[in-house]
Parts: sequence; C-alpha cells; structure tokens
Amino acid sequence: MRTVYFILALILASLNMRPAITSVAPLLDTIQQQLGMSGLASSLLTTLPVLCMGIFAPFAAKISQKIGLEKAIFLSLLLLTAATAVRGITGSVIVLVGTAFLAGVGIGIAGPLLSGFIKQYFPTRPGLVSIYSVSMAAGAGIAAGLSVPIYNSAGHNWGVALASWAVLGVAALTFWIKLALQKRTEVTAAKARLPLKNKRAILVTLFFALMSSMFYSVTAWIAPIVQDMGYSKSTAAAMLTVFTFIQIPTSMVLPTFVAKFGRLTTVLVGCSMLELAGIGVLLAGFHPLPAAILLGIGAGGLFPLALMLPIVETDSPQEASAWSAMNQGGGYILAAIGPLAVGAIFDTFGSFYPALLAMAGVVVAMAAVQLLLKKHGRAIE
Repeated sequence: MRTVYFILALILASLNMRPAITSVAPLLDTIQQQLGMSGLASSLLTTLPVLCMGIFAPFAAKISQKIGLEKAIFLSLLLLTAATAVRGITGSVIVLVGTAFLAGVGIGIAGPLLSGFIKQYFPTRPGLVSIYSVSMAAGAGIAAGLSVPIYNSAGHNWGVALASWAVLGVAALTFWIKLALQKRTEVTAAKARLPLKNKRAILVTLFFALMSSMFYSVTAWIAPIVQDMGYSKSTAAAMLTVFTFIQIPTSMVLPTFVAKFGRLTTVLVGCSMLELAGIGVLLAGFHPLPAAILLGIGAGGLFPLALMLPIVETDSPQEASAWSAMNQGGGYILAAIGPLAVGAIFDTFGSFYPALLAMAGVVVAMAAVQLLLKKHGRAIE
C-alpha cells in the first residue's frame, strides 16, 4: 500500500506540471480580444512559465536541502494551485501574467524534485520515470482538449475554464500533505550543489536543452507550419493533437524497455533520427500526418529518457535533484528561446523552410551529444 501511495502521489503531482500552460493556448484568441492584450503580452502567458521553469529550477536543490524534498514539492504544488485558482477570481492582464509567472516558479521547483522523489523511493526502478512523463503528457493533453468545452459550459467564462484546473492541484495536495509532514532526512550541503563542473552533468544539460528547444518549437509551430503548407486550420489542429497524444504510449514503453534491457544510447539516437525524419517529411512537402507521428514518437521517447538520465547517473535523491535542477534550468531557458527563434526566422525569410532546416540542425547536434554521453557516461548503458 505504501508503494501504491507513492505512485499515486507521483501521478497527481505530474498531472499538474502542464495544465497551467496548455489550458491557455486554446483560449488565447478569446482572452486577447476580451482584454485587449497586445501580441507580446499574450505570448507571455505561454512563454513566461517555460522561461520561469528554467530560471527557478536551479534553486530546487537548495530549497529541498533546507526544508526537505517532500515539503518542497508540496509547497510548489500549493503555489501552482493557488496561481491557477486566482485566474477564476479576477480577469486582467496583470493577473494573468502574474499567475503565469507564479505557475512557472512552482513547476520549475517541483519538476526537478520529482526526479529526486523517484530516486529516493524507487532507487532500483528508474523506469518509473515513465509514470512521471506519461502523467505530464496526459495533463497537458487533457487541459488543452477540455478547456474549450469547459469554457462553453461555464457561459463563455474563460476565467472559470482556466481556474478549473486547480482541481488537479487540490487532489495532489491531499496526497502530498501527508508526505510533507513526515520527518525528513538530513542531507549535506555538498550533495545538494549543482554539478557545474561535472562533464557528464554538463552533457546531460546540453542534451536536455536541445531536446526541450526542439519539443517546444514543434509544439508552438507545427500548426502554423501545416497551415502554411496549404492545409486547413482543422487539419493543422489535428496534427498538433496527433503529435501530443502519440507521445503518451511512447513515454510509457521506452523508459521501461531501457531500464530492463539497456541500449539507452541506441534508443536516444533512434528517437532523434525519427524527429529528423519528421522534419524531412515537412521539408519535402508531403502530407503532415507522417511528420506528426514521427515527431511525436521521437519527442515521446526523448523526454522521459532525459528525465531518467539524472536518476541513473547519480547515487542519491539529493544528487538526482541537483542534476535535474541543472539540466532543466538550462533546458527550459533555451526551450523558451527556441519557438521565438523559429518565429524570427520566419519573419526574416517569409517561409518556414529555413526554420525547419535550423530545427534539423538542432536534432543533428542533439544526436552528437547523445553519442558523447555514451563515451563519458557511467550508467548510460
């Protein structure tokens, strides 16, 4: 029963890591029109949380050291839940941008610590990172898919639609409060430091940065790219849906496979090649469905395996949290820049073709880093 409790706590916490971001996207046009928001202000609602996730992730290990792993996760979830709920009380540009910032802080701190949680309670089962990644993908997909129906059912009140996802936070908090109140184990300061001079940790950070940049660039731009190819808005939206939901079974299977059979580098490079093939389909002008499938399978494999690396490469929960804090910190900052770079390239050339070539370059660089990880890694295989 204790194991089941820990797994449920992990699932509920992970479900909360994306709805504050993905629930905004389907309602963004409506919110922008009703509040008279500029394009820059509206883009902050989705970009700011990702940027904050990068900026505040490095603080996660320090906070965990001071107050304990479970309490730090609980307080991060509390901040995230409160920020989400406030969106239903009052609707203004300042409130929306402020809650986007606070949500990013909560996610940025909780995200790396959940890897430490897996390391602490399931030290011999790193494949359980699949639960973390699948739950995150499910939370993102559910929030993106149901926000508009909730908006319609709530009398076209977008504030209620956005705030409704605080329910997931309340459910998580009921589990995590028990863990937060338990007596914590003291750890030394040295183990909680970011591994800034560790070559393996730097490579893992670079991999996470390239992977995240690619993921958020595809998430932000696959629909506009498909429309630019001459397809309808509904087809473009369908491609985004395919890209998002095909990640769920992939995220569920690959970490378990790698944990049992090894071959991590082979799987990582294979996922990168699938992403490269997906970009190739778009560059060739073929129907975007195979591209969405290939990109989704690649992303669905890369993300959970990137989360697994700090767990298999470290010896303690505190060290795993520190590694995760470092790679997610650098990764999400670059992830926020990636979609902006794609937009800038499109504005410069008036075509997505050069942007797709740049994304292909990112994937090739990522594969090179993965091969370096095999050379320098300790537990990589």
